[in-house]
Amino acid sequence: MAFTKIDFNKKNILITGGAGFIGSNLAFYFQDNYPGCNVFVFDTFRSGEVFPNGNLKSFGHYKNLIGFKGEIICGNINNSDDLKLLEDTKFDFIFHQAAISDTRVYDQEAVMKTNINSFYWFLDKSKRDNANLIYASSAATYGSLSSPQSVGIENPENPYGYSKYAMDQIASKFLIQNPDVKIIGLRFFNVYGPREFFKDKTSSMVIQLAHQILKGNAPRLFEDSDQIYRDFIYIEDVIQANIKACNSAKSGVYNVGTGKPRSFQEIADILQKELSTDYGTEYFVNPYKGYQMHTQADISLSKKYLDFEPKFSLEEGIKAYIPYIKEMYRESRE
Repeated sequence: MAFTKIDFNKKNILITGGAGFIGSNLAFYFQDNYPGCNVFVFDTFRSGEVFPNGNLKSFGHYKNLIGFKGEIICGNINNSDDLKLLEDTKFDFIFHQAAISDTRVYDQEAVMKTNINSFYWFLDKSKRDNANLIYASSAATYGSLSSPQSVGIENPENPYGYSKYAMDQIASKFLIQNPDVKIIGLRFFNVYGPREFFKDKTSSMVIQLAHQILKGNAPRLFEDSDQIYRDFIYIEDVIQANIKACNSAKSGVYNVGTGKPRSFQEIADILQKELSTDYGTEYFVNPYKGYQMHTQADISLSKKYLDFEPKFSLEEGIKAYIPYIKEMYRESRE
């Protein structure tokens, strides 16, 4: 199957949630590699409001966009007047990252309104503009199903996971009615890397453990963390998946992981090696019942139809990430 590289120069590109983790990395990817393209970031930015669980309602942060030279529109995907700000521009590619992405938000109404209702608008916009729509689905659609997790076998166990599952079903029906539109859902597994710092408590365990170590403390892990596995994927591989989705051989939903799960203990050990420390590990009882002990993305379809091939091992990803981790640690201490 032949895949040709797309020239994004002179293309109009919309990134919702563009001040967030994945969205801001996408924005800079296009700016750095296709200076002739027109990138529009649409983000509500953070207000300081929090959910009942204490986590921020919005992770968008202006610091993720320092150096960005494209268009910035502050807007909420729940607000029809804000969405009208996008109507006069014809987009070639839409990357829909904006969502309530906190798996521990149990306000079903808020999650469904934000994640599902707005999705219909972006589907219609992609049809009107004849734009490729690449949206963030999630590995949370699988719940605690046994590995490997494969598209078509889902069991969401929280409102966020269900909302993404529903989005996948809505997209599938839309494609039946509009077969000429290209729509790709990407189910991200455990993503880590630069520009996630402002996700605060929901940032990856990689940066959270690293900052514990930089404070001079032993990393804190659940008991038996050598037996808890996740499919950790570095942000640069996630960006690769988004870009390749623009030229996919087939619309649909695809897993974005490495297919090579690693244990929580390995994360802590690799970090200590890279940070030249030997603090050991502090263990505590896992407070969560029914905790998922193993995730592993089945990426066979992603390889076949997206030409997706993860490049970064966990060791390589963490090594590349260390300078940003240290920079954010310094900023947080100032």
